[in-house]
Amino acid sequence: MRGIVSSGTYVMLGNHAIAEGAIAAGCRFCAGYPITPASEIIEKMSERLPEVNGIFIQMEDEIASISSVVGASLAGAKAMTATSGPGFSLMQEWISAACALEVPLVIVDVQRGSPSTGQVSEPQQGDVMQARWGGNGDYEVIALAPATCQEMFDFAIDAFNLSEIYRVPVIILADALVSHMREKVVIPKYNEIRRKVVERRRPDGDPKKYIPYTYDDPNTGELRIPPPPQFGTKYYPLMTWTATRDEMGVYREEPEANLTLIRRICDKIRNNVNSIVRLQTMFIDDADLIVVAYGTPARTALRAVKEVRAKGIKAGFLRLVTVWPFGEKVVRKTIRKAKKIVVPEINYGQLYWEIERVASKEDAEVFLVPQASKLHEPNEIVRKILEVY
Repeated sequence: MRGIVSSGTYVMLGNHAIAEGAIAAGCRFCAGYPITPASEIIEKMSERLPEVNGIFIQMEDEIASISSVVGASLAGAKAMTATSGPGFSLMQEWISAACALEVPLVIVDVQRGSPSTGQVSEPQQGDVMQARWGGNGDYEVIALAPATCQEMFDFAIDAFNLSEIYRVPVIILADALVSHMREKVVIPKYNEIRRKVVERRRPDGDPKKYIPYTYDDPNTGELRIPPPPQFGTKYYPLMTWTATRDEMGVYREEPEANLTLIRRICDKIRNNVNSIVRLQTMFIDDADLIVVAYGTPARTALRAVKEVRAKGIKAGFLRLVTVWPFGEKVVRKTIRKAKKIVVPEINYGQLYWEIERVASKEDAEVFLVPQASKLHEPNEIVRKILEVY
């Protein structure tokens, strides 16, 4: 197809890799506002989308960016935006709204030094909890944490697929390190990519029988996720802004209606955690101590684990590829034999609290290795392992 990057091996900037992955996934609309260290994503999309008959719009701010992405998705386009911490904060109301409206879209958050303006070119993992709890109310999102430029490409495709399957915003929690590094990226052949891509499902049949917001199959009672509405066609519901609505989109004031809505948008993720969550493990079988990491610190963490194993310490490695939903059951199963857990994060403890909560059920101690605005040196993690082992 015209404009899709040719298969082969490239040395590619992480931010450019994610843009190419999004286009390969079928993204044809992107709106954004420049912000370091995410600007190269929207710059690349502004250059590349016209080549694939797509549309890019630079909006006046991040609120306008996310709202236009919601509108583009409701009009039938695969759509995305990219930002960093302060802009991600501005988007939270619309992320909550997109979850309530069950709109498939992708948000790339390239995390930088924080809080507030912070250090604009330095990496941090400061938005992890905000990705899950930033908006008001009860809802669920999916968030992936890439650690390499190859994953920036691959996870862009995965994120669009997950958003289409579950009709939910999917967040790629990158950081300034992986976004600004250049590494080898292997682009598969076009046909291989297309076999992997989940296309946007379109409603069909009698428009009068189209029920856009129900998930209980009347015959089996099983969860099913209907195709999203598409404005500009006959398959669109009455949409009363983002207020509580019934299965047809009609506003409802009864408390039971709100509980039904919340159950639907939460359970479609919670009931499918085993299908969504991905982990990477090494040296787990004999591990007395496990290092748990995600994103770029996972690279240093694995190096540290290999170094201490060479010294005779039975250390294991667990990487959380999917940050949200948090795979409590599979994490608990993975760490159950360990008595010590070490968690390096480029923050002062965020996902640490989730890991500690799970580890406490297994009587394991959890130790944070914090950093800010820089990646851990391997010896920082090695020292903590030797200290607590």
